[in-house]
Amino acid sequence: MKIVYFAWVRERIGKAEETVEPPAAVRTVGDLIGWLSTRGDEYAYAFETPKVIRAAIDHNHVRPDTVIAGAREIAFFPPMTGG
Repeated sequence: MKIVYFAWVRERIGKAEETVEPPAAVRTVGDLIGWLSTRGDEYAYAFETPKVIRAAIDHNHVRPDTVIAGAREIAFFPPMTGG
């Protein structure tokens, strides 16, 4: 599955995107954030406060309890403000 990182999430991880194959136990966006945060210090830093991370699956905003099965692309980004 393709994962895309935006704004300070991208800066903290050090890459804009990657392709990963999470373990079968990773079923939701929240599970994915938890798993990603174990992949190294940069991921732990980026996802240290998971409740502020926003996610989208295939360009649609989703909640952490959203199932990721069948997703082609998951994007992670910080909250955005208008203006």
